[in-house]
Formats: sequence, C-alpha cells, structure tokens
Amino acid sequence: MYPIYFLKGLAIGLSISAPVGPIGLLCIQRTLAGGRRSGLASGLGAAVADTFYGCVAGFGLSFVSLFVMGHVFWLKLAGGVFLCFMGRRMFLSRPVARPRPRRIRGLAGQFGSCLALTLTNPLTVFAFMAIFAGFGLGGLKGDYAATAVLILGVFAGSCLWWIFLTLAAARLRSRIAVHLERMNRLAGLVIGGFGLLALASIFFE
Repeated sequence: MYPIYFLKGLAIGLSISAPVGPIGLLCIQRTLAGGRRSGLASGLGAAVADTFYGCVAGFGLSFVSLFVMGHVFWLKLAGGVFLCFMGRRMFLSRPVARPRPRRIRGLAGQFGSCLALTLTNPLTVFAFMAIFAGFGLGGLKGDYAATAVLILGVFAGSCLWWIFLTLAAARLRSRIAVHLERMNRLAGLVIGGFGLLALASIFFE
C-alpha cells in the first residue's frame, strides 16, 4: 500500500515543480552563473517549500492554511517585491567565462531565497489541496504513516525535477556561453514581469 502512496506523491511533486515559472528561471540562471551547486541549492529551497505546503494539505493543518488565506495581501506583496528585486539584479548581472563556485554561505542564501519565494506564493497551498483531492487523497488525514510516505514522495518528485533542470542547464552552458548576457537580461525581464503581475493582482482582485 505504502509504495503506491509514495508513487502518487512522486507524481504530485513533479507536477507541482515542472511548470517553469520564476523559480525555474532562477534555478536555470543560477546554474549558468554559479554552476550546478548553485542551481541545486536553489531547487532544494523550492522543494522544501513544496514539501511544507504538501504537509499542510496532507495532514490537514488548517491553522496554516487559514494563516495563508488571511495574509494573502502581504504574501503577494512580499513575493512581488522580491521578484522585482531579483529580476533587476539578474538583468544587471554580467556573465563570467566560467561558473563561480559558491561557498556554503552563498549557497545558503540561494536556498533561502527560493524557499522564501515559494512560501510567499499563496497559490501553492491551494494547488496542493486541489491536486490531493484530484488524486483521491482526501481520506488520508487519519492515516499519518500513509500521509508521511506521500509527503516523502512529494519531496522526492520535486527534487528529481530540480536535479533534472539543473543538470540540463549545466550541460547547455557551453553551447550558449556567447548568449549568456542576453539570457540574463531576458530572464531578469521575465522574473521582474512575474513580480509586477503579482503586485498588480493585489489591486485588481
């Protein structure tokens, strides 16, 4: 029974992480600029945040979901401002000939920034609730062992996606080295655009 829940969690983790949004672009850009460790640290931050919201949906932690629903404005504001800041920084960054390996402190900052960006997206917890319902997992709230296996699968699926994305970006670096500056600017504009959309959504809801 438990392997089935793990496989379902694996599929959920992949489906949540795979759509390429601002976090995916950050992971790609950081891999190109700082190497695989930078990309993996960023992806791990997103995976941990996804796992947290998976716990909220899986274990029925209503106090967390109520907190998210009650602070949507501030979460969107923080996430939008942070995305605009990251977009501007990325747009102005200059590529280097070789990736600069990050120290532990720098990797921790990249992990933390993606963790914070994913946590400040209130749609994530609602997406998990909808997907859990779609997979017919609403009845697991009393089975903590099965829920734990499911959440472990979510974490594994999310990590698999970020590992794949990081390795793919690192492999392509040598082929697109001459276009890194343009890619930085394009990624900066797109991420900044996501931030502006998040801020605009606050006032048009």
